[in-house]
Amino acid sequence: MAQVRIATNDGTGGTGGTGAVDAADATSASGATGGVGGVGGVGGTWELTVGYDDEGGRDGAVGDPLVLVHGHPFDRSMWRPQLRWFSRYGRRVIAPDLRGYGETTVVPGTTTLDVFARDLAALLDHLGVRRCVLGGLSMGGQIVMEFLRLFPERVGGLLLADTLCAPETPGGRAARYAMAERLLAEGMAGYAAEALPRMMAAYNVEALPSVARHVLGMMRGTPPEGAAAALRGRAVRPDYAPVLRRVAVPTLVVVGQDDEYTPVADARRLHELIPGSVLTVVPGAGHLPNLERSTEFNAALRAFLDGLDRPATRPATPGNAGRAG
Repeated sequence: MAQVRIATNDGTGGTGGTGAVDAADATSASGATGGVGGVGGVGGTWELTVGYDDEGGRDGAVGDPLVLVHGHPFDRSMWRPQLRWFSRYGRRVIAPDLRGYGETTVVPGTTTLDVFARDLAALLDHLGVRRCVLGGLSMGGQIVMEFLRLFPERVGGLLLADTLCAPETPGGRAARYAMAERLLAEGMAGYAAEALPRMMAAYNVEALPSVARHVLGMMRGTPPEGAAAALRGRAVRPDYAPVLRRVAVPTLVVVGQDDEYTPVADARRLHELIPGSVLTVVPGAGHLPNLERSTEFNAALRAFLDGLDRPATRPATPGNAGRAG
């Protein structure tokens, strides 16, 4: 168990940076669950309680830490199969709960992708991680793209799973705003039941009952205020294609073959945009291949990480995607 106080800047005031203050860390080499104390902010700076897992290698660790960002409306437990697998092989693996999800403070209103990215940077500052392999699924993938835009020098490799880079359409924007209001009025239970057979491939809901229970539990357990804030923020997300065209670090794109939310065509678009990227389509999976087909997902990610750890495959210069607009 770790208790730590960090400050995160939302980009609306102050210096625009991130940092750690008053750290009181009890992190162990075998793993940690952390908290960031406080609720509220002044001049664009917030202090949040952040839940996170931090497992695997420290001294003599294999390669850069692997940081995994969950999607909506989930929490860090969606990465449990990857946390266990890769930490076992000496890789340091960090999986945080995003603002408004899991054990992290809920801030009502609108949470844009840059706010999520700055929260993540602040946590990594506290953990002493200057450079990492950064991965995300769905909304988590979009947060990864925003992090790359803001902090390109901190990214040594990318995992983009079941996500897309396009800005929201007018119809999609209206739907997100409407869903935000619905969740605030009704709670998460009805939405979770409706969404389950699309979050997973419908055939896996019956075939993988323990996974289905986990996914349903994550969705039901998400605070409506946090989910609504993220929906509003994603409604105004930018186009990340200009960022992806300038990616200069190794990138793995993964998608479930039967993903309904972000189909294979969206993954192919990412693959086409990112120079030298690798595309893996996971059969027998929908929007959550890391849970539905964890063995296949882990194999693809391990092959990618093994390639990163061979010095000859590393870029001569640390990754720099450049700042977009």
